[in-house]
Amino acid sequence: MPSPIQINQTVSIPIRELSFTFSCSSGPGGQHVNKVNTRVTLWFDISKSNNLSAKQKEIIQEKLTSRINKNSVLRIVSYKHRSQNANKMAVIENFCTLIRQALVRKKRRTKTTVSKGQKLKRLSNKKIRSRLKKSRGKTNEEH
Repeated sequence: MPSPIQINQTVSIPIRELSFTFSCSSGPGGQHVNKVNTRVTLWFDISKSNNLSAKQKEIIQEKLTSRINKNSVLRIVSYKHRSQNANKMAVIENFCTLIRQALVRKKRRTKTTVSKGQKLKRLSNKKIRSRLKKSRGKTNEEH
């Protein structure tokens, strides 16, 4: 039995939850391309996965909406390589990367305040700029 795909320390997905379809590729290969099904499409039904929690499924659905159809099936395609096996490995690697990135939590931004020194520096620069612009204007003597 094939080993499960390790996404991160806590999540692994068994190969049996993934399905693959093969078709003719438009990629490299010359005449060989017309005879052999080297293009690999990976299908992963998120809703039926037993190894993902409801929260993880929700996060994946939200972050990968453009790649998921209305039946909550994730679709990834690879046709970069000339061999079916190389494309299958590439599509699995791409799947791991996508799921891993989707499950990464963004760090919350900590609110910071502008220091007193920065405020004073900004105000003094504004005053200098204001004086400079006033000095360019017309004076009473020029009328």
